[in-house]
This record gives sequence, C-alpha cells and structure tokens, in this order.
Amino acid sequence: MALITKKIKVTEDVLPKQSYRWQFVENIMREEAAKFGFREMRTPVFEHTELFQRGVGDTTDVVQKEMYTFDTKGGESVTLRPEGTAGAARAVLEHSLTNEGLPIKAYYFTSCYRYEKPQAGRLREFHQFGIEEYGTSSPAADAEVIALADSIFKRLQIQNLHLEINSIGCPECRAKYNDALKEFFGAHEEELCGNCKSRLERNPMRLIDCKVPSCAEIAKGAPSILDYLCEECESHFEQVKKYLETAKIEYRVNPKIVRGLDYYTKTVFEFVSDAIGSQGTVCGGGRYDGLIEELGGQHLPSLGYAMGLERLLMVMENQGIAIPEPEPCALYIAGLGDNAQVKAFELINSVRLAGLSAETDVVGRGLRAQMKYADKIGARFSMVIGDNELEENKAEVKNMTTGEKTALALDDSFAESFSALHIADKFGKTE
Repeated sequence: MALITKKIKVTEDVLPKQSYRWQFVENIMREEAAKFGFREMRTPVFEHTELFQRGVGDTTDVVQKEMYTFDTKGGESVTLRPEGTAGAARAVLEHSLTNEGLPIKAYYFTSCYRYEKPQAGRLREFHQFGIEEYGTSSPAADAEVIALADSIFKRLQIQNLHLEINSIGCPECRAKYNDALKEFFGAHEEELCGNCKSRLERNPMRLIDCKVPSCAEIAKGAPSILDYLCEECESHFEQVKKYLETAKIEYRVNPKIVRGLDYYTKTVFEFVSDAIGSQGTVCGGGRYDGLIEELGGQHLPSLGYAMGLERLLMVMENQGIAIPEPEPCALYIAGLGDNAQVKAFELINSVRLAGLSAETDVVGRGLRAQMKYADKIGARFSMVIGDNELEENKAEVKNMTTGEKTALALDDSFAESFSALHIADKFGKTE
C-alpha cells in the first residue's frame, strides 16, 4: 500500500533514535543561559504579517521572498515566524516586561519557516536557540551575549569556530555610509546581479555580502563602514573589543558583516565554522537599538543572537564530537500468562517510580520474542515471571552483559532491591 503522503521537501524529521542529540545540546544551552541570568520565553509560531514587515524589514529577502504568509478565515494576514527576535520584541511590549526591571534577559528554542532553496545546512523548517537582552546600551552587554555563545561552544567542545565582529553604526553614520555605497556600486550597476540592482537604492548595505561571484568581486573594493562611524559608535565598538579581550575571547574584525535583517545597529557578529562548507555561520546576531521603537514602543536598546541547531549538529558530527547516548532500559520483565503480566506491570511501575527505566511487553509477544526485544533495546537486566515465580514470590534478575543472576523477592521491597543491584553494577561493587 502506497503512502498517502511524505514529508514536505526541504524539511526533516527528528526520529526517536536521534532526538537525544538535540536534547543534549539544548540542555547545555539552558544551563549556560541560566548562568548568565537568562530565562526561557515562548511565543506563537505565527504572528500578524505586519510584525515581520516592520520588524525584520520589508526590503529584506526574508520578507520579500522567503516568508510563509496566508490569510485566516477572518481575513487577517498572518505569517509563520521566519525568525525569533520580532516575536520576542512584540511580547516584551505587549506584556510590559519593562515594568519587571531592566535588563530583560530571555532565551528561546523556536522553529522558524523560510522558503529556502535546497542546499546543505538550509531547511524550510529549521530550529534556533535565541538570546534576547532588552534595556541596555552598554558595550558590556554586547560582550556578555557573545560570551554566552562562546561558553556554549566551549561546553560542546566545538573546535575551529571563528568569532567575527563588526559595527554597522547608528542610523546617522550609516546614512553617510549608504550614500558612499550608492556612489561606489552605482559605477558598477551594469555588472550587478538583478537582486543587487534592486537593492542599490533601497538597501545598499546588502550588496556587501551578496554571494554571486561577480558581485562579491566588486564588493571587495567597496568602502568600509568602519571609516564612517560617528564618534559614539566608534567608541562603543572599541569598548566591545576591550570587554572581549578582558574575557579572553578571540575575535577578528570583518567589515563585510552586515547581517541580513534591517533591525541591526552598531555591533554585529557571527561565529563561523569551516566544517560545513559555504553555509558556515552557526551563530549570528548583534544590537538592534531601534527595533522596539519600530514596533510602537519607547526607545529600548536591545541585542541578541540566534544559533541554528541543525547547523550546530552538523558541525559536531563533522568534527566527530561524541554525544552521550541515553541510558538504556534498566530492567525488562517478561511475563508468561495473564497473572504474570499483571505482576510484571506492577513491578516495572515501582521501578519507574524509584527513578529507573523499565519495560514489559505491551504487544502480546511470546517469551523468545520478548527476550529478543529486551536485547534490541539494550536492557541492562532482564527477568522472567511465570506461574512458579508467582507461587514462590521471587524471581531471578539476569545481568544481560555478564549473565550473573540474582534472586529478588516480588514484594514491596523489589524496587529498592533492584535499585541497589543496578547501582552496584553501574558503579562497581563495594566491599
């Protein structure tokens, strides 16, 4: 019988045998975020389309080409979130989180949706870990969020990641820079790709990181934003570098980093890996001091970043970084007959309540098939209960590795006795 349907192209399933890898990474991210004072935020998977048009920027590729937008039955235009920052900012405003004290520190795990071309490291549904910090203009905050990302990468033992930083200035100094870019690229307009020609007037900074080879070659001679920073922006950038050096975080200045979304100001940064080809950015972010105002709030300087979880896992796999597999089933109990199966269910429940994993048959297998299943799931111990074991009120627990057997009473002491046996096997017997 043919399948009714399969997964949509450029999406992926995370299967039970893979999910432990995601959980391992996510748990480390939660732990590190907590050390830095960040707490979790969760926002809806879809928002009013206007939020992304205003927040992300209606001149960006994300808004113009990549968003999944549709009308509801009520006639509202809504969009599946293409990134996490705009929704988080909306939540800060809507719930008046500034009343709880500044800075507001939040993190999130989120699925995002963009109509991407099929290529390694890019999916139409992808997942991000994001950091948001609201209510501080201090360069120390810029260094703090970068330090959090750096601490996560160190915990994950990822090698050969390069931190690249830049400043794209404030609206005032960036306006002068945009004029210089228009003049420079205008002289090469006929050589530009179609996208860059359309961006030239509306968003000339986007021409700097165009991936079309002919445009990239032209961009090599483009003016540097660092030559156009105002005194305040230049001072801010120098302080960020000083804080990073104090934290012993290596970086290199890359004037070509502009990031793809309109809301960025001043500091922008990326952690780049050489392990996954051209899609090497595993973390990108920066400061977006005007975003809250753009969404209708009072001035609230803000900053943050997002890490792509799929790309991060690709880097770890390519570098051969081992992720601990989950603990196997501690005990499998095979029941022979209805009464024995009820007893087996009672015992595995007591073992689970004691904090260990345990399983019994819920399919209706025979003994041989049950033991085969116990071996397949890697059960550390197994036990068979039949009429004789029920009558004697005891059964033998078998160590599946050594073959050693230990008799345990099938009463209220069973879970405690088995837990002691499991600990002795796992950590070594003591005299």
